Parts: sequence; structure tokens; C-alpha cells
Amino acid sequence: MHPITPDILFTALLLDLCLGDPRRLPHPVVGIGRMIAGLEKILRRLIRSERLGGVLLLIVIVGVTYLAAVLLLKGAYAVHPYLGFAVAAVLSWTCLAARSLHVESKLVADRLTAGDLEGARLYLSRIVGRDTDGLTEPEIWRALVETVAENTSDGVIAPLFYLMLGGPALGLAYKAVNTLDSMVGYKNDRYLLFGRASARFDDLVNWLPARLTGLLMVATAPLVRLSGKGAFRIMVRDGRNHSSPNSGIPEAAAAGALGVMLGGTNRYFGKPVEKPTIGDPLRSLSAESWRGVVRLMYGATALMLLLWGTIVFWCSVLTI
Repeated sequence: MHPITPDILFTALLLDLCLGDPRRLPHPVVGIGRMIAGLEKILRRLIRSERLGGVLLLIVIVGVTYLAAVLLLKGAYAVHPYLGFAVAAVLSWTCLAARSLHVESKLVADRLTAGDLEGARLYLSRIVGRDTDGLTEPEIWRALVETVAENTSDGVIAPLFYLMLGGPALGLAYKAVNTLDSMVGYKNDRYLLFGRASARFDDLVNWLPARLTGLLMVATAPLVRLSGKGAFRIMVRDGRNHSSPNSGIPEAAAAGALGVMLGGTNRYFGKPVEKPTIGDPLRSLSAESWRGVVRLMYGATALMLLLWGTIVFWCSVLTI
């Protein structure tokens, strides 16, 4: 296992903030997705038990992803330390999604502020799982705030957590789990049993990062002109008002910091799903709500780096 160093991590973050996720460049998550789709077909043909097939899918995909990253890093470092550094930085970069989350959500926000409701619905459909046809302007703002808040954990803080814990290989293994959940972790007829292991494991690996994200948002809120007290109060009160054991934590912290209400009715595949509300409607959902949650995302990221840097510094001091 190759642990991450501050210079590698900061290079990866700089690449993410400057370049985001260039569509023309190959991305490991795309390869992981293709591997999942191919292996699912094979396992469904060979194994009658959907639960067993789903467990094997999880083990193979995560194991192969981790092993491939370890071998790639070992090979790169064996050729030259500079090549190893470059490979580690690029692999770590692919685990992060702060700029992509900002850019993709901004496309929706820009269409909405320009009065293009249909365009906003179209761009929103690319980043959320709910039906976007027929959504009103407040519902689109709500969806934006919810997805940025939730993905601050899944797409930024959780990958950083696992990169800091075990380097690029563990970071990519986390992305494999995340991709499995997004592809097979559905509670429908096709994936209820087959995707259960992936969904449960995703809940497990995100449990601590989600709560860390909530606390980071609470600490960040006053620094970005939002309510830290509100963030903490709503996170404690409404953090469990979600079908996911993890997504509600950052969403509640964001709702409290912004003074808005999230949750309510969403439609999936044409069927309405009523979700518990999160937060209090002290303010209406608007462009300012979206800008506020983006500030929370970047602030939480900065605090995460500061916390890790402090821990690394004191550990180095204590070992001298």
C-alpha cells in the first residue's frame, strides 16, 4: 500500500480545482462501470442465487480495483519516483469531484436564473436520480441544494478520507464501492437482492465520512456567512429524516446552515415518493441557497485538509 503524502494530495486537489473531470480523458470510474456491467451479466448466468451473485460482484470489483491500483503504483515507482508521484497524483485526482459538482450544478443554476426552466430541468436530469420533467423553480433549487450537500460527502469528503487513510489505492476502492451502489444498489425488482450487498457496504463505508461532513459543514458555516448554530441544530434533529442512513446528515447540516427546508415529494420513474422534510422554511429556496451550499462544500474541503495537515504535522513532531 502506498500512503499519500501532502504534496501528492495537494497536487491532486489542485488538478481537480483547475481541471475538474475532463470528458476527453479516460477515467477509472468509467472502466469500473464497464467492469461492473460485464461481470453482472456473467454472474447472473452462472449463479442462481442473486444474493450470492451480488456479494461476489462486490468482492471482485472492489478487489480488482484495489489490486490494479497497487500494481500500477508499484510499477510506476519502480521506474522512477517522479513517475510514481505523477501516477499517484493523477489517480488521487480521479477520486475527487468538487469542481465537477460545482460546474454541473452551475449549469442548472445558470439556466434557471436565465428563466430557461426546460434547460434547467434537462441539465438537472444529468446529476440527480429523480424525474425532472415538470419540476417547478423552487423544486429545482431544492434538488440542487440536496445533491450538492449529499455529494459533498460522497464526492469530496469521503474520497479525501480514504485517500488520507490508505492512499490512491484505497481511494479508488472507495470509488468502486460508490459506483457499485449507483449502478446496482436499487430497491427494485432487478436489484433488490442482487444489489443488496453493494448498497449495504456503501452505507457502511460512508457512515463515518457522512458524519464528518456534517460536522465540517457546522464548523464551516460561520466562516462562509451562514448559520453554524442552525446547521448543528438541524443536523441533530433531522439528520435521520432520510431513507439513507448517511445522506440525511450533510443535507440536514446544509438545510440548517441555509435556513431552508429540504425533502418532500419526489418522482422516480413516474411514481411519487414522499420523503420526510429536513430543516425549517426560514428562507425560500433560491440561487442564494445554491451559492451557499457550494461555499459549504469548499469550506468543508478546506477544513478537512487543515485537520489532516495538523494531524500529520503533530505525528511527525512526535516521532522525531
